[in-house]
Amino acid sequence: MHLAYPAVLSVLLFCTGLYGVLARRNAILVLMSVELMLNAVNLNLVAFDVWLSRAAEDTLHSGQALTLFTITIAAAEIGIGLAIVLAVHRNRGTSDIDRLRDTAEGHDPDHDSPSAGQAEKAEATA
Repeated sequence: MHLAYPAVLSVLLFCTGLYGVLARRNAILVLMSVELMLNAVNLNLVAFDVWLSRAAEDTLHSGQALTLFTITIAAAEIGIGLAIVLAVHRNRGTSDIDRLRDTAEGHDPDHDSPSAGQAEKAEATA
């Protein structure tokens, strides 16, 4: 099999995952898109490892070893990420990324503006 087939499939998977990360508002769908991008990287690592092992005489299979590390990191990332998303959803009631920009409890956006701080100082001195 030619190297172009898995490389094109990997590019398509990575672009689909990138679109999901940039366009989705749900945190769980963003995590799934990141997993899709990591799987595209894994496909590239294995494809290039097979291609390079045919060209060279050494059979070190470093691409496949790196794929195992990437799978381990992806499993840890999805476990921790899903736990964080579920905890935030339990506390806030939503997993919409746009609504989760301010994660501090009781955060008042008007209170943090410089003009509001100056107004409070003026009231305290008066």
